[in-house]
Formats: sequence, structure tokens, C-alpha cells
Amino acid sequence: MKWRCQVCGYVHDGDEAPERCPKCGAPKEKFAQIDAAAADLIERSRRGNGLLCRLISISEDLLALAEAGIEDNLDPTCVQVYKQLRVKATELRQAAKAEIAAHMSKGKWG
Repeated sequence: MKWRCQVCGYVHDGDEAPERCPKCGAPKEKFAQIDAAAADLIERSRRGNGLLCRLISISEDLLALAEAGIEDNLDPTCVQVYKQLRVKATELRQAAKAEIAAHMSKGKWG
């Protein structure tokens, strides 16, 4: 079962609500049980958002690789490849961030 703090939105997994919200300290009475459909969406969203977070991390690694390749400056065609990588990695990173923000605004988080 899942429970949502009605004060701050914290989602708790367990057979019953916690005595106090770990995030804001609200009492147990401020938690509402989340229905099965919403709980399923939270689980699916956790997985999808985790994948997006990994994509952001990998994009950061690709950006570092691109910068190292540009700095190495072996030859103009290599530098061009790394510059393209920098653009694409930046675009992917920002798209993943925007997708997470959209999920949060639609309650696909928890």
C-alpha cells in the first residue's frame, strides 16, 4: 500500500501510514491511502523517472567526453565529432529534465 502526506505530498510505502511524515513532520492523520490505480502509476513512474535520471547522468558523462575530445584537438574532423556530441548530449539532457518536470506536474512521481 501507498500513503500520501496531504501536507507535503511525500509518498510512503507500507501497510499503514507512518506516525509522522519523514519530510514535513505531519502526524499520521494527515496521510491518505493512495488507490490501486494511482499506486500502480507511481511504481511505473518511479521506474521511468529512474531511467530518465540515468539518461541525465550518462549525458553528463558524454558532455565531459566531448569537452575532452575538443580540448585534445587531434584534428578538425575529430573536433567536429566532439562538437556534435556536445550539442546532442546537451539536447538529450535537457529533454530528459523537461520530461521529469512534466511527470512531476502530472503526479507521475512518488
